[in-house]
Amino acid sequence: MQSALVSGGNGFLGYYLVTKLVKEKYDVTVVDDLSTSKDISYGDEVTFVRKRIEDFVSKVHFDLVAHLASRPSPEDYSMNPVATLMSNSTGTIRMLDIARESGALFFYTSSSEVYGNAQVIPTPESYNGYVSPNGIRSCYDEGKRFSEAIAMAYHRQYGLDVRIERPFNVYGPRIREDGLYGRVIPRFISQALKEENITVHGKGDQTRSFLYVDDWLEASWRFIVSPDGSGEVLNVGSEKEFTVLELAQKIKALTGSSSGIEHTEKRIDDPERRSADIGKAKKLLNWEPRTSLEDGVEKTINWFRLRSK
Repeated sequence: MQSALVSGGNGFLGYYLVTKLVKEKYDVTVVDDLSTSKDISYGDEVTFVRKRIEDFVSKVHFDLVAHLASRPSPEDYSMNPVATLMSNSTGTIRMLDIARESGALFFYTSSSEVYGNAQVIPTPESYNGYVSPNGIRSCYDEGKRFSEAIAMAYHRQYGLDVRIERPFNVYGPRIREDGLYGRVIPRFISQALKEENITVHGKGDQTRSFLYVDDWLEASWRFIVSPDGSGEVLNVGSEKEFTVLELAQKIKALTGSSSGIEHTEKRIDDPERRSADIGKAKKLLNWEPRTSLEDGVEKTINWFRLRSK
């Protein structure tokens, strides 16, 4: 039986990856300090270690090491900048060392945030980014960029099989719905279902491309098992842009909510546009998203409704 170590495996994306690994008959160890998740998601089929990843030590052999541990929400990581940087620096090095000792494949979920306020839309992997090194979002942006740099250094110097994925705004059932998590789709859905005002930062003309979690998992698994994935960096997202205001209106309509739309202060350093060039993923993985925003949001709304009962 193959074995896998997944940091942040109790989080939103981590849960889906761990569930897939269990189905594929992997012996899975999850390391998570529960700082951004509320409940332990697994039973006896998974070994769960409650610990910060930078403090985790193991001499166990792993075939796959997947590093997903990070605070992904601007509201959250801006309040916890040091912890965010540690997960994506010391934590990344710790996971790389474990992978190197085992000769394991190292899979890293970076972020579209490495592009910052991109000047090329849709944004290809070859774009180097337009990022503030010391702004309020830099703890996340630069942490992810450092992690990519150190992972590729291990690939080039030690020959480690490293695969770096840059997800774009993944959403779906099991995403944390409360305000702490802060991502735009769950926040809008939660507000709409409670008949509260849907809060849009600024005018709402900033754009995002959204990816349903099933499509993310399919791309991620294809990337992990690809014979041609070593040393590659891949965007995993959607080429379709929506303004945040359009998203708010769409969620209001799909929930049948009478919520108003309230414009609040614009976020500092908030990227103006975000859209993925996925030409490389199409070619390498024979993959592209299959779930429309309407279908994905409707599935997510239904999950939120079930949770509230």
